[in-house]
Amino acid sequence: MRILLVEDDAMIGEATSVALKDAAYAVDWVRDGATASNVLRDGGHQAVLLDLGLPRRDGLEVLRRLRQAGNTVPVLVITARDGVDDRIKGLDFGADDYLVKPFDVNELLARLRAIIRRQGGHAAPVLSNGRLSLDPETHEARCGDRVELLGAREFALLHALLLRPGAILGRDELEQRIYGWNEEVESNVIDVLIHGLRRKFGTAIIKNIRGAGWMVDKPL
Repeated sequence: MRILLVEDDAMIGEATSVALKDAAYAVDWVRDGATASNVLRDGGHQAVLLDLGLPRRDGLEVLRRLRQAGNTVPVLVITARDGVDDRIKGLDFGADDYLVKPFDVNELLARLRAIIRRQGGHAAPVLSNGRLSLDPETHEARCGDRVELLGAREFALLHALLLRPGAILGRDELEQRIYGWNEEVESNVIDVLIHGLRRKFGTAIIKNIRGAGWMVDKPL
């Protein structure tokens, strides 16, 4: 799961990046609104953490342009602006949620999970296709009576597949969900991760569609 962090404060940005990476997200961090708008035009992120008080372009303007362009990526505003009018304006401009600084990292992660879940059309906190389930909070996967705690990249890959059961995800798309801009993509990492998940839960849980990619079955 790839997140765009838009934050100009170096200390907050570094701490947030570390927390997101520890929670198995791939993180791309930009520090001004103009760069954020350019990056968002290219797509590829599953959620945005957006500060409002940004250089070169205010966060509300970034949000306004994003929604005017028809981009529905989930946006969680993180800002020191705690006035009611500011919160209302942010939500009216298209934010999915609003978190005032200073914030607790666990609350940030919970709100992030919630907006990603809603974007994927999932009301329940646990993702499942009826056979295989994944808890985004604990990173535990369950298939039948078997429960396994997944590593960060195993979790990221399975999370991407279970958000869109029945959809085929190619190698490039899966790699983008696992790695940020400055991370080197390891050779055959997708094959290695899928092999590991199949060893844990059986070969049938992830299907290979030759020449196209991989998928998990739609809900039973």
